[in-house]
Amino acid sequence: MRIAYICADSGIPIFGEKGCSIHVQEILRGLLKRNHQVHLFSPRLGENKPDDLQTIKLHKLLPIPKVAQGLREKIALSMNSEIDAVLEVLDFKKPFDLVYERYSLWSYGAMEYARKKSIPGILEVNAPLILEQQKYRGLVNLQEAETVSIKVFNAATTIIAVSDEVKNYVSQYVKNPNKIKVIPNGVNADRFNPKKITSNGYFTLGFVGSLKPWHGLPILLDAFEKFHHHYPQSRLLIIGKGPESDRLQTEINQKNLNSAVKLTGSVPPDAIPFLLEQMDVAVAPYPPLDKFYFSPLKVYEYMAAGLPVVASHIGQIKDVIKHGNNGLLCLPGDSNALSEAFIRLMRSPQLRHQLGTSARQTILGHYTWDHVVKKILRLAKEAEQTYLKVA
Repeated sequence: MRIAYICADSGIPIFGEKGCSIHVQEILRGLLKRNHQVHLFSPRLGENKPDDLQTIKLHKLLPIPKVAQGLREKIALSMNSEIDAVLEVLDFKKPFDLVYERYSLWSYGAMEYARKKSIPGILEVNAPLILEQQKYRGLVNLQEAETVSIKVFNAATTIIAVSDEVKNYVSQYVKNPNKIKVIPNGVNADRFNPKKITSNGYFTLGFVGSLKPWHGLPILLDAFEKFHHHYPQSRLLIIGKGPESDRLQTEINQKNLNSAVKLTGSVPPDAIPFLLEQMDVAVAPYPPLDKFYFSPLKVYEYMAAGLPVVASHIGQIKDVIKHGNNGLLCLPGDSNALSEAFIRLMRSPQLRHQLGTSARQTILGHYTWDHVVKKILRLAKEAEQTYLKVA
């Protein structure tokens, strides 16, 4: 197939190090693996194109300047005519078989183009972006954002939601909710070696992420402080950089944990497997959230690495992790329960091995990017058959 992949979100560097960047790269990788020709459209490509993605045809959309928020939103909205025009030119040379888009706040042109050409248009939705923008970054043109959502969700042939909560969010905008399919995120398990139970004198807990307010890092730090008080040979490794970095460092200083907690800052994706190998237990300590719509990549990576995972009993996590089978679950926000789970795992290397082994088996059986891309292409085929019947 000849596939147009659109990511109009200027906050996503396609070949960057963010979780969203890795997500895009892995979908692209899965499409290339099946010998499809992929054209990528984005205003922010990033610096280093991976060797195995060299055959992708790149089309850089106009960047969005750093101006006042309201004007920036208007400029992003104007990108739709650019997307339509570029697709039209390329499609004239040789028609596309599929238009695939990662949903962004102001983009609807790609899905409307697919509908105009009567080809499958698949829209991947990873988050309720209007709610996120309002809460964390600010949104000036709310009504226009709502209008874009209605346009793009209804123009898409098929919508892929990464979680049930995202599906529920999208459902309020679409006339036909049956076209919304839930496909959780995945992981490239080949990047990770199963964890071996070893001892370097320290018991290391670990976290990977972009250090956002909703990641529950203050809860993790409280739990670790309690744990470390009883087991001073313990260490906490926090991998990543983000909005909470400075506040987290301040808390570490106040708790006198500088010698026991290490913040790595930003690291390249290819360093993550090595850093996971330094951990004995990996943690996803999400706080109580009314709408937990995430499909956390970190959890899948922890599990693929064969690590025992301690995570919050919330959202999609509680569906992936079965308590006592392939991980341990705690009530969101309960630092005492986290600390007790750390103690339980530290005292039992056998339990750590059992949970880690089962976790990796869960990933290999259900949550690889290969599984994800197969499902996407199956939906594209079904959409194509629908158009053929209509024709």
